[in-house]
Amino acid sequence: MTNAKLSYTLQGAVAVLRFNDPETLNAAGPELITLLREGLARAEAEARCAMLTGTGRGFCSGANLTSGRMASDASSFDAGAVLASHYNPLMLQIRDLSIPFLTAVNGVAAGVGCSLALMGDMVIACESAYFLQAFRRIGLIPDGGSTWLLARAVGRARAMEMMLLGEKIPAAQALQWGLINRLVPDAQLETAAMALASQLAQGPKALALIRQAAWRALEQPFADQLDVERDLQREAGRTEDFREGVTAFLQKRPADFQGR
Repeated sequence: MTNAKLSYTLQGAVAVLRFNDPETLNAAGPELITLLREGLARAEAEARCAMLTGTGRGFCSGANLTSGRMASDASSFDAGAVLASHYNPLMLQIRDLSIPFLTAVNGVAAGVGCSLALMGDMVIACESAYFLQAFRRIGLIPDGGSTWLLARAVGRARAMEMMLLGEKIPAAQALQWGLINRLVPDAQLETAAMALASQLAQGPKALALIRQAAWRALEQPFADQLDVERDLQREAGRTEDFREGVTAFLQKRPADFQGR
């Protein structure tokens, strides 16, 4: 699948989705969001890991402000409508994916692009990448789940700093703050990201359950999370990968997981 603004390739068991609108630094208008949702659904059907990255100097520069129309009467303009129709359903779809999701941040990740980057189960960035919450510059609030993601990733104080000041957070600082998992030289991003995605794709079915448990843990009381772990462990114990894992352990060999 290749569209003017999004490409999809299957590399082994990894589905690589790539924003492909470098002239706008991969600005994400409703059309691109729809394409991404379709690509992620396809990835779930035929891959064991999905990786999202961008073409050119930007991962994603945020919503495409030129793709919408603002009413002349500000009181009748609903800036939240497109969130309900496009962006919020995408974020929930990513949260509920049945395969691991990795983001490879190759440049600017701003606005909803920052949100998309931080939705990765693993986030790998190149040295020239940076993260930006620029909503204050246009008189809006952070969206795409940013207020929730940032507060949980870096704490309230740093999240407030990012959102209220709208300053760039370089990749090295993002690593220090805990926004991302790994930082690599620009020339090594693709190779490093594919190596990590391939490692995830070779994992057991339990990886999908692990990400499910981790997302729930962000909202659940401890006692309720213990129940979640019990239920998901029951499900994991019934997979073919669990039997293979135990057999491989007893035979002192690497497990050959099939994602089932």
